[in-house]
Amino acid sequence: MEYLVIVLVIAVALAPLSHFVPSKAQRKIARLREYAAINGLYVEFRDLPGVEAKTRVESSGRNIYYGRRVRARAMEGGRRRVWVCRDNRWSAVPRGPSVPEVLAELPVGILAVSADLDSCGIYWQETGDEAEIDRILQVLDALADKIYQ
Repeated sequence: MEYLVIVLVIAVALAPLSHFVPSKAQRKIARLREYAAINGLYVEFRDLPGVEAKTRVESSGRNIYYGRRVRARAMEGGRRRVWVCRDNRWSAVPRGPSVPEVLAELPVGILAVSADLDSCGIYWQETGDEAEIDRILQVLDALADKIYQ
């Protein structure tokens, strides 16, 4: 009986520590971010570009930007570009420059792509795996070659 009480007291004392153990989903996200960082991407929480404030609040969630830094080169047109995917169709926001064909090679689940003076990257909710990060890297490299001079 005394041993049962001791085990019970130890279990009650250690139970709160279980909250510090990462879940399976948290470990997967950490693995994705580490893989992305090793392969030259940086990760940030960002609002979706090119979306009105009202829609942004409705679509808010875990929108993560995986970006590739680009060397200081002149950007064709000199301004930020944004492409948004809605219903598996890419469109430029605001309407203007055509959608690069290379965006069709991105994995399903990418919400948007942006390119500005110092980086180009994708917005998603980290639903993929390492193979999808490899595809994202290939597309970002091709996109950078196309729009940066």
